[in-house]
Amino acid sequence: MAKAYVEETEQVGSGAIANINNILARIIAVFAASGLSVIGAGAIVGIETYKAVILAGTLGVATVVEKLARGFLDDGKLTVTEINAAFTAVDKKAPK
Repeated sequence: MAKAYVEETEQVGSGAIANINNILARIIAVFAASGLSVIGAGAIVGIETYKAVILAGTLGVATVVEKLARGFLDDGKLTVTEINAAFTAVDKKAPK
C-alpha cells in the first residue's frame, strides 16, 4: 500500500524572536501585495496613486493585525497555525 506524503510546515528558528521576525516580514509583504494590487484602480476613480497604495496596504495590514490580536486574546499566545491563518485571510490565492 502506498503512503501519502504530507509536507509539514517547518519553522526556522524558535521562540518569540523568530515569530516576531516572521510576522514583521509577512506584514511588509501583505502591505506590498495589497498596495500594488490597486495601482490602476486608484487612477480610474480619481485617487492619487500613492494614496490608493497606502490605503490598500494599510487595510491589508489592519486585517492581519486584527486576526493576530484575536488569536492572541483567545489564550494569550500565538501558535504557528494561528499566524498562518491570519495571513491566509488576506491572500486571495492561498488554498483554503
